[in-house]
Amino acid sequence: MTTVQIDTQQRRRLANAIRFLAIDGVQAANSGHPGAPMGMADIAEVLWRNHLHHNPANPHWANRDRFVLSNGHGSMLIYALLHLTGYDLPIEELKRFRQLHSKTPGHPEVGYTPGVETTTGPLGQGIANGVGMALAEKVLAAQFNQPGHAIVDHHTYVFLGDGCLMEGISHEVCSLAGTLKLNKLIAYYDDNGISIDGHVEHWFSDNTAQRFQAYGWNVIGPIDGHDAVAVEKATAEAKTSDKPTLVICRTTIGWGSPNKAGTHDVHGAALGQAEADATRKALGWDYGPFEIPADIYQAWDAKFHGAKLEADWNERFAAYEKAHSALAAEFKRRMAGDLPADWGQTVQTLYAKAREVTAATATRKSSQIALETLVPALPGLFGGSADLTGSNLTAVKASHSFEKAAPGTAFNYLSYGVREFGMVAMMNGMALHGGFLPYGGTFLMFSDYSRNGVRMSALMKQRVIHVFSHDSIGLGEDGPTHQPIEQPSSLRLIPNLDVWRPADVLETAVAWKHAIERKHGPSALLLSRQNLVSTPHPEDAERTISRGGYVLSEAQGGKPQIVLIATGSEVEIALKAQGMLAEQGVAARVVSMPCTNAFDRQDAAYRNEVLPAGLPRVAIEAGHPDFWHKYVGLNGGIVGIATFGESAPAPQLYQYFKVTAEHAVAVAKSVLQAA
Repeated sequence: MTTVQIDTQQRRRLANAIRFLAIDGVQAANSGHPGAPMGMADIAEVLWRNHLHHNPANPHWANRDRFVLSNGHGSMLIYALLHLTGYDLPIEELKRFRQLHSKTPGHPEVGYTPGVETTTGPLGQGIANGVGMALAEKVLAAQFNQPGHAIVDHHTYVFLGDGCLMEGISHEVCSLAGTLKLNKLIAYYDDNGISIDGHVEHWFSDNTAQRFQAYGWNVIGPIDGHDAVAVEKATAEAKTSDKPTLVICRTTIGWGSPNKAGTHDVHGAALGQAEADATRKALGWDYGPFEIPADIYQAWDAKFHGAKLEADWNERFAAYEKAHSALAAEFKRRMAGDLPADWGQTVQTLYAKAREVTAATATRKSSQIALETLVPALPGLFGGSADLTGSNLTAVKASHSFEKAAPGTAFNYLSYGVREFGMVAMMNGMALHGGFLPYGGTFLMFSDYSRNGVRMSALMKQRVIHVFSHDSIGLGEDGPTHQPIEQPSSLRLIPNLDVWRPADVLETAVAWKHAIERKHGPSALLLSRQNLVSTPHPEDAERTISRGGYVLSEAQGGKPQIVLIATGSEVEIALKAQGMLAEQGVAARVVSMPCTNAFDRQDAAYRNEVLPAGLPRVAIEAGHPDFWHKYVGLNGGIVGIATFGESAPAPQLYQYFKVTAEHAVAVAKSVLQAA
């Protein structure tokens, strides 16, 4: 890689290498989006060759610049860049674009392709991830940098398009980025005026420059996105700003295509062989498909320069480590995602404090009790709430909020405002950046706002903790707009998401412990507004709770005739029903199942021990009943709610919807009678 200026004709040749790899990859797959890579190639050439600090030999170097392709449909752009600059992405993988198990999937996926920082494709979430990454850089710098030792000092660069700006999440996060003054965030807007349906002026006529200026961003342009000198000047200017920067780049989608450039025809389909040949002729590209001449490879190669950048940083870090050994050790631990050496002791303290609570307690309060231990013990734990801190109870004594922090100082808690989707996508970005274990709260009902971000947490296998309080009709008077019915079940259907609905203080502590230890996936904690009784637990209960489902109370007087399965606030209803059944001569076992996902991962022997085959079952949960058929079978019973809630005090609602011990007893007897 070189930063020496070269002539305009040669720069265009280097950009054309991107264009033709994109054309050839999409043509080989007969599927994809060549237009954006062709249109943004000149911008990419300036950024990746002259500004981006990265090391192809080590995609995980801590102080690398982060690059996010928010308009992820243009994935051949980043694949071409990674291949050309020397990442472990051989040309054979570009030839296998969009094929099964290739390193070049249809949209960029973190973990599949070396150098891809985040999974993009759902538009708007890439820029949101970028805001989270820039936030992570800002907070880490405040926490670790010392006079004369700037070990955290890098930029986050984002490419985005019209679709990203049309998605509402871009408003949420870009507004907050301006408030937070994330000046290390630089976004390049591919203003090509085209989306799949055609010319965007018919449905997108915003004054984007004024919009971002109103957010508090530095706005540059519009500039000619095909003018390398203009892009170079804009990038240099952006790096001096004390605000996040949007560079508006006017481009032609599919630039270079004689017959399709500037049209939606080149947005989401291969050019076709005739147009690919015509483009080669028009741009003077005298090479076959996937053929790149040696001089272009040499000019793009970033391995030597990247190795030097990292070596220089390693030298600076060694000096930092010598001067601040404890901080250096903590930085390495956090960037590795490891837990502190005394984590075991923290867990014991967590459980001991949970066992001290005997009064009826809402599990949202139980969560706060857990956080009082966890936040001071885990400096990388970064909390927040979507304008519901006092309701989610996500802040504790050791929480230091952004609004109270002095400029340039560290904070570990952020009020995201009413931005549920933006909050979750930013947390994903923080987790992807490294150094943080983010958690954020809102009402469970509003998980519907953030759901795609939650899904992306799971898809990307990121350690993010979603705190959802007010988890049922038990929230009471706010009514059906705020009362979740289908949300617990629907969240459980997201692959790789652990959903915990704890019944008391100890189950909540176990849920937090497992969410923090879970390195390769997110967790959701579903917490009650109303107080729940504290259930007596045996000494080893933490171990059995951790298995997701366990026998909480064995049948009185012998072998059980039926199993009552319950979660969260309905566990106490199951226990009451157990006593009522015992009075009627029916022996019932109560199984608490705080995490069906964890229970399903247990071996068959344990699952059969908890839920013996052939034993009738009744599930009790104040939510949609359909999910529970997998545990009770066709002949089992379910106490649930298959309609929207109502506005009334919680006790009246439980009676009205028959989520009661009395109804559970009636259902259990009916199941037994039919067995």
